[in-house]
Amino acid sequence: MKLASLVIAAALAASSTFALAAESAPEPAAAAPAAAKPDLNAGGTKFGATCAACHGADGNSGIPANPKLAQQHPEYIMKQLADFKSGKRTSAIMQGMAATLTDADIRNIAYWAGSQKAKPGFAKDKELVQLGEKIYRGGIQSKSVPACAGCHSPNGAGIPAQYPRLSGQHADYTATQLMNFQNGTRKNSVPMADIASKLSDKEIKAVADYIAGLR
Repeated sequence: MKLASLVIAAALAASSTFALAAESAPEPAAAAPAAAKPDLNAGGTKFGATCAACHGADGNSGIPANPKLAQQHPEYIMKQLADFKSGKRTSAIMQGMAATLTDADIRNIAYWAGSQKAKPGFAKDKELVQLGEKIYRGGIQSKSVPACAGCHSPNGAGIPAQYPRLSGQHADYTATQLMNFQNGTRKNSVPMADIASKLSDKEIKAVADYIAGLR
């Protein structure tokens, strides 16, 4: 009888221990919500109403000072719009535009623009295009300037979610951005600010012109 009582007591103790462990065990973490899918129709409509006047109806800007957005990596466009909205990247026009956009608007616009076909550009300065090609493909070793192709790819296609597409971009726009990185006006990329700080005006103009003709 005494032995039976001990067995029952041990069983009850074990049961209590398991119950306590179950109560104190952390609940499994909830799965992260899936990212919302972009709505390309909504993106196209919003782009037409908000962006087309400066960036072209299909994202191929006809204004050299304004970038082509067609076929640009959506992640890059999203980051830039978010940076304009937060003030990390400055532009009186773009900050005003970005302030009106919701996160869904930004995502939809970015993916819609990225789905459009980019029109090719052309290099214009024959005297500088060779220098531009040399910098883009091989960098400038004496200044520790890396080849642009290393991040933006040999044909300027860039790397999705990491580095933007440059192929066919307006030379005026590219040169302005490099100068903005150089003088500190644009501050949302430390690596680009460092690279641009080492380039002369002639080198900036040359590489920008070469990029315009990349296919």
